Amino acid sequence: MRLRHKPWALDYMKEQSSIYIADPATLIGNWSNEFKNDNPIYIEVGSGKGAFITGMANQYPEINFIAIEVFESVAVTIVQKLVDQPQSNVRVLTVDAKDLRDFFEKGEVARVYLNFSDPWPKSRHAKRRLTYKTFLSTYEDILPDKGQIHFKTDNRKLFESSLMTMSAYGMTFDWMSLDLHVNEPENNIRTEYEERFSALGQPIYRMEATYDN
Repeated sequence: MRLRHKPWALDYMKEQSSIYIADPATLIGNWSNEFKNDNPIYIEVGSGKGAFITGMANQYPEINFIAIEVFESVAVTIVQKLVDQPQSNVRVLTVDAKDLRDFFEKGEVARVYLNFSDPWPKSRHAKRRLTYKTFLSTYEDILPDKGQIHFKTDNRKLFESSLMTMSAYGMTFDWMSLDLHVNEPENNIRTEYEERFSALGQPIYRMEATYDN
């Protein structure tokens, strides 16, 4: 994806302090205060333009959602959507997934979503994949015991490598589909990439994996 730089993005987001959290480290252990409730928190790592996270927030108002998107020029689109159509149960962060321990305590996040992550297809880049063991360790440290990752991709090789890394890490698979849209669940929220790839006839792979701890 070619990213168009938006030099105004960060300043704009900082003006929306009820949506964009500029310094999330100050909220570690206190996210319930930010949302003003004790509802479970689900995060999406790599939220893109926000179709999934905003769709989920609308479908599940009893859940708090946090969009994690490292690129400010992409995250600003989510913030703009939330300005136009406010959803009190969504917050947006521009942070790197490897640093999530700096923003959430153990068990503070109830579920992690990974949707259409960069496949990093070359073997020498395997450590950058969001399902690599170092990232799995990071998610484990912010999830409760028996925490779950929900993962979707159009990339078969990434799906297969993720199955292997999660299995080697000791995770179990509770649900899996090799072609999600053949019998698409009614509650499936499609991402922007999901719509695009499905229209091209590419199967969508999905799984739900649980930490065996």
